[in-house]
Amino acid sequence: MALPRRAFYSLNEVTARWDCAMADIAGWAAVGYFDIVTGIRRALCGSRAFAGFVSVSVADILPMFRRQGTALSTGRLQNIRGAGETDWRFITEPEEGIEVTIADLMIRGEDVYRFEEDCDLLRRPTVNIGASSTYDWEAALSAEILRIHEHGVPGTQAEWIGRIQEWFAMKTESGDVPDERTIRRRLNPIWKSLRASA
Repeated sequence: MALPRRAFYSLNEVTARWDCAMADIAGWAAVGYFDIVTGIRRALCGSRAFAGFVSVSVADILPMFRRQGTALSTGRLQNIRGAGETDWRFITEPEEGIEVTIADLMIRGEDVYRFEEDCDLLRRPTVNIGASSTYDWEAALSAEILRIHEHGVPGTQAEWIGRIQEWFAMKTESGDVPDERTIRRRLNPIWKSLRASA
């Protein structure tokens, strides 16, 4: 049985998938192409309580998406929107708003697929095939070899892919990460050998 399509994509995954900048993602979300969402424990907007997944206001956290200069690593949400709602609601509790990092922000999978179809992204030529890599694979794989030596082989290939994406997100200045397919293609032979020896 095939797995269902992804429910959410992190912003780092989307920038790699679409070959664009974080600022582009923020801009498209701000003008309504899709929502950026995050999960919250609980917030009050007046007398109404919100918990779970909510849409975030890009305007609240714009300094996290600077094209030039250093983008902030965290932002503070002051406005949120519930699922299926059109109006933004001001967070009254906690009074200081809700702190988020880039890693906390996602786009729903259905929005990613719809945007790709609307913009014909699925037919983009893969111009970088055969070109020199924009990612430091040697450093990433060296870090993973050390981690496997110390802690053992990851339980699943998906877990390993996630670890490598996290490594790139933390180590690259832009926060860009390779897409899952690219990582899987590089890991597959290593994964098979590791599983066979285990």
